[in-house]
Formats: sequence, C-alpha cells, structure tokens
Amino acid sequence: MDPWPEPVERVAAVLRQQAVDARLEEFSAGTPTAAAAADAIGCEPAEIVKSIVFVCDGVPVLALLPGDRRADPAKVAVAAEAQAGRVASPEEVLAATGFEPGAVAPFPAPHVSRVLLERELLRHETVWIGAGSTRHMAGLSPLDLAHLTRAEVGDLAEG
Repeated sequence: MDPWPEPVERVAAVLRQQAVDARLEEFSAGTPTAAAAADAIGCEPAEIVKSIVFVCDGVPVLALLPGDRRADPAKVAVAAEAQAGRVASPEEVLAATGFEPGAVAPFPAPHVSRVLLERELLRHETVWIGAGSTRHMAGLSPLDLAHLTRAEVGDLAEG
C-alpha cells in the first residue's frame, strides 16, 4: 500500500495516537465541496464537516459546520468572544492550519486558537471531515471530533 500524502499522514497520525475509531478513505473523483464529498461517500451533506478558518479579532479560529449549512460570521465571532470575525484568506488558512484551502482538516491545526463546532453535527452517528487533501476524507463520531479538537459547541450557522 502506498503511504498517505504528507498532509493526510498528519491527520492519520493524530487518529492513531488518540486511538480514535475512524475510517480514512481516498476518493479518486475528489471531494472539493461538501456536495461532492457527500456524493462520493454516499451520505447526506449534513454529515460532511466543513472546516472554515475565521479571523476573529486578529486570531485564527476554526469553525466546524455541517456541509448543508452556511457559517454566520457574527455568530462565529460571538462564540469566539470576539468583536468581529471574517473568513480567512487562503494565505491565512495555510498559516493557521498547515493545510491548503479546500483540503483543511480540523486537526492538527497548530496555529488555531480555538475550535468551534456547530451543535447540529452532534445529531449524527458518523461525520466526515476533510483529511488533508481534496481527495481524502475521514469518518468518525462527532463526539470524537469534538474531543480531538477540544471544540466548543455552539450555534454557528445562518438561519
């Protein structure tokens, strides 16, 4: 078996070190969007985790949302106890997480100050995260995801 690409191996290493029951898969068609990922996996878009980096009062914060929902920057800022929040630029995403935009995994994220998780993700038995490339995803329980990222659960989505 070929080794995982380096960014994917960083994700796999965390899963191994923490002994998390997860399924890491590669999809030849790619999973660049939540809809594409849901189609490739055969799940609902709500079971896909979007990992979105926000800059809240100058500090990188990672917001984890269901694939069928849009982040509300004002709610993310409130959850981060910040005055304001905006979506990070591609350069800020790479600097904060070590992952390219479109391939962001929720961990390891060495320069992210906090992780926020939309409470709706907890409704699912399994959720699928980006795993370091646009072709790799990992399925795990949302409780394991919250534990691994030390996420604070809250209301982050529009509507």
